[in-house]
Amino acid sequence: MEIGRAQGVDLVGSTTKLSQHASEFKRWGRKYPFVRYGIPLVSLTVLGSVGLAHLIQGSKEVTKEKDELEWEIIENTRSLSRTGPTEVYKPKKRSLEEELKISKSKRKKGITREG
Repeated sequence: MEIGRAQGVDLVGSTTKLSQHASEFKRWGRKYPFVRYGIPLVSLTVLGSVGLAHLIQGSKEVTKEKDELEWEIIENTRSLSRTGPTEVYKPKKRSLEEELKISKSKRKKGITREG
């Protein structure tokens, strides 16, 4: 008892059908050169352009994030170098008379004000 006969499948008939389909497919390549050369070229071009567009979009997003982060760092550095920390430094609003009293009291104590 053969394996193919037990299952009810004709192995010889299926292999001949398969070889016929393969030869028909080979004939398409000779008969229609677009099938052989054109379809692979067009599919490669389309899929390549879609892939490149995806990669370029990702690159643009990364560049944008880096620019925003760098801009924040530059702004924080400028604000720190001019006035100290942005939220910590809050100058006291004093009048000239109050400043004069403070400087006189420091002179009386022997401490001179620098800067």
